[in-house]
Amino acid sequence: MLLVTGDIVPREPERSPAGRAERMTALHADHARAVLRLLLVLTRGQRQSAEDLLQETMLRAWRHLDAVPAEPDAARRWLFTVARRLVVDRVRLQRGRPDEVQLVDMTWIPAGEDTTGAALASYAIRDALDRLSPAQRRLLCEVYLVGRSPAEVAGRLGVPIGTVKSRTHYALRALRTGLQAA
Repeated sequence: MLLVTGDIVPREPERSPAGRAERMTALHADHARAVLRLLLVLTRGQRQSAEDLLQETMLRAWRHLDAVPAEPDAARRWLFTVARRLVVDRVRLQRGRPDEVQLVDMTWIPAGEDTTGAALASYAIRDALDRLSPAQRRLLCEVYLVGRSPAEVAGRLGVPIGTVKSRTHYALRALRTGLQAA
């Protein structure tokens, strides 16, 4: 009941909480199945999506109950319009997102080899090479990385072959010691 200028005026049944609940219950009972059928068609048979959209349609009807026409056919058309617009909104939203991908069971794929050991060895070798003198490091690179023979290295450095061999020996020994320390 409302008090207007001292007079008691009965509240409209639809505006009272009980009247709103009663109207919403009647709307749901009268139109939910038809709206669900429409949504199943619009969602191409995806029942879960159709049910979600039906729930959202009824929620919009509850929020805007004053806008829902009182006449049953007009109310149904109003609900159909809301449902159709919700489907359009959902389609637009999904177009803006990448397609959902089903997770694949990848346990059947054999595990690759563990490269941790190789990475650690690589770091240890790099550290041991950094501890060598620049001349020793250059000599080992020429012989083992570039693949030049001791004679070629001797010619490039302008030293005898025996000197290249002995320096290579001492450089390898220093490298080995550095690796053992690491």
